[in-house]
Amino acid sequence: MPPSSDRPIIYLRGFAATQSEIEATVATPYMGFNLGSTKLRQSYDGQLVPFVFESPLVRLIKDEGYTDCFDKGTFWGTEGDAPPLQARSVWIYRYYEEGDEVSAVGARLDIEEWAAGLHRFIERVRECVCKGDPAARADFKVHLVAHSMGGLIVRSYLQAFCRGRLPGHPEVRESMVDKVFTYGTPHGGIEVRGINVPDAGRLDPLDVGNFNHARMRAFLGLAPDQPVNSLDGAHPVERFFCFVGTNHRDYAAFGGLSKRAVGAMSDGLVKMKNAYVAGAPRAYAHRSHSGPFGLVNSEEGYQNLRRFLFGNVRVDVKLAVDRLTLPPELAELRREAEHEGRELRIRGKYHISTGARVRNATYQLHERRTAFGSQQLADYDAVVDGDEQIYLFSGFLSRAGLAPELEAAARSGEFVPLAFQVECAVEVPLFELDRRFWFDRHFPGEELFRETATFYVHHDGERARVSCTLSSNGATYTNVLEADSEGFRDVPNLMRVVELERPEGGPGGHRYLIPIGQVAEHKASLAGALILEVRPWD
Repeated sequence: MPPSSDRPIIYLRGFAATQSEIEATVATPYMGFNLGSTKLRQSYDGQLVPFVFESPLVRLIKDEGYTDCFDKGTFWGTEGDAPPLQARSVWIYRYYEEGDEVSAVGARLDIEEWAAGLHRFIERVRECVCKGDPAARADFKVHLVAHSMGGLIVRSYLQAFCRGRLPGHPEVRESMVDKVFTYGTPHGGIEVRGINVPDAGRLDPLDVGNFNHARMRAFLGLAPDQPVNSLDGAHPVERFFCFVGTNHRDYAAFGGLSKRAVGAMSDGLVKMKNAYVAGAPRAYAHRSHSGPFGLVNSEEGYQNLRRFLFGNVRVDVKLAVDRLTLPPELAELRREAEHEGRELRIRGKYHISTGARVRNATYQLHERRTAFGSQQLADYDAVVDGDEQIYLFSGFLSRAGLAPELEAAARSGEFVPLAFQVECAVEVPLFELDRRFWFDRHFPGEELFRETATFYVHHDGERARVSCTLSSNGATYTNVLEADSEGFRDVPNLMRVVELERPEGGPGGHRYLIPIGQVAEHKASLAGALILEVRPWD
């Protein structure tokens, strides 16, 4: 079977609300995948220097040796006698063409019809890449990269069409998809003022009903009681990555009405809580749904896309809380209430800020911060009583992403470790006491802890050597762990390492538990562990 790096990539653009937007979309060859951005950054001498992101399409061509699908003004293979196109090719599923009044009849199709059309398009790509080679056809798969509503078309293809659940398409088919990457897809629907948008059927001129939960269950083939963000086993959830935007302020579509209606904790159109599939790896960026500050035409989005499709290592980051203490005055009030047999309801949401970057990078692979209003919120009850780990984010590392001098060293035979850095901070919440804010001798926003862990992973297939540097409270500590076929040896530990359960036929990996925080009775405090699960990745 060909490696995951030798797959065609099919791009599906997002929602076009009006007829004029459809016309503008169809008039462009790459339907947005060619859009880049030029921003300013400050140099060491204080000068503002343009930073150019050429676009995902151009970067895939330059970084990964891909080519596009057009040949002399038409799609490759249209003439019928064209030679096979290389597998490393980027294709555009132009599903809006049938709604274009210039090139077609101007009729809007349903997502079910677009999902069936995606199957025909994938078959067309297979024919252009494999021609008459039976072995190549049998091993053929694609990567799907989708923005916004395009991700729902992908899911309709995987969850309904391939399972024979779409009207008029009862045949069960095997999916020809290897990996899926979505930018800002409303996997959980779209909310306006906290209410899921209605489905007005044919009376809806903009088709926003596609994001209504009942309508979504119909084109996803889900039962009425199933969550709309469930893949329902139709595709390996670990091979479905969701990139989530957190910047609602820079979304200018619909005259700015959308960002005001949808509000904070969103990308301006899709709430953060609705932008991922249940159980799928995901990362966040301070980017809006689309536009110059959007997810698709961002360096952060491209770097996550590239590493997910072609990377070597997967890292999942979680937080485990072992012990939590309240501000002493609040703890005393709780003890008094317990002594008197009264119920005292304490509520609060802890703010968790996280970030992740790789070596020599000016961008963040992941970023959720209180300063941006995108922090993760953890309920006091869930933290103090819950035994489950709090999932933070996932990232992928790639040897292809090394800096030029390190890449040259690797090519010369020198082993170069993969490196990444993870930041995590937890802040004291604004507590509520019996449904009223409690301010007494308490500083909301005070940090319970802040930790930065830098990992260097050396692995040659036989041995592993992991070094971790922790920066806490201005001090730096370094710990080195070495492993061979018998596992990690006992060393002075700033972290504990256990082997991950190996799935049948799947790769192994290790879990790193890094102690964080420190319990103190005289103030609010937290103690637990930052957990990193590291696995090989194809």
